[in-house]
Amino acid sequence: MRYAYAITTGLLIAGTAATMTLQSPSGAQVAQNEPGTIHAAPAAPGAPMSFADLAARLQPAVVNISTTSKVEVQANNPFAGTPFGDLFGQGQGGGAPVTREATSLGSGFIISEDGYVVTNNHVISGGKPGNGPVGQITVTMPDRKEYSAKVVGRDSSSDLAVLKIDGHGLPFVKFGDSSKSRVGDWVVAIGNPYGLGGSVTAGIVSALHRNIGSGPFDRYI
Repeated sequence: MRYAYAITTGLLIAGTAATMTLQSPSGAQVAQNEPGTIHAAPAAPGAPMSFADLAARLQPAVVNISTTSKVEVQANNPFAGTPFGDLFGQGQGGGAPVTREATSLGSGFIISEDGYVVTNNHVISGGKPGNGPVGQITVTMPDRKEYSAKVVGRDSSSDLAVLKIDGHGLPFVKFGDSSKSRVGDWVVAIGNPYGLGGSVTAGIVSALHRNIGSGPFDRYI
């Protein structure tokens, strides 16, 4: 059986010139991967054999976003439901509310030399898109230099936010034209999440206008 699979795979992928005894009628539709019907487009001038140069050029504009905020949580009351529960502030529920510090980490892109940064709204909203902005936002450059950032705009529906840091002559990237994207195009994803340093991966566009039921702007690439 495994030999049969191997032969079938070889026919599909390599396009070997095997001849079938049954001939298709003249003018009949042929297989999508019929040998001779697929003509690979020539590589664009300068197309990389490696993504290393591209990554090296773009990584300086990819930053880490870290936030700090104060959140109120319900403390655990080990005596809840007992005659001693009121000593901790609430007899039947948990203990008295306690204020704690919460943090979040994510990635962003610098989009102008004077320090405008695009990130996800949930990154600067304590992990919940419907929340308001957190108290303190820090943008960390790849060289570990840190900037204090302020929120200048955000939209929970598209989960996008724009930050501003005080900088000049910063490396930045610009938006491309998504209408020119095609299924099968190369994609390089660069991030700086969780404070681990830069991360780069590559793949292809698998679908356009993908609907996953997540909101009014549900047309994902």
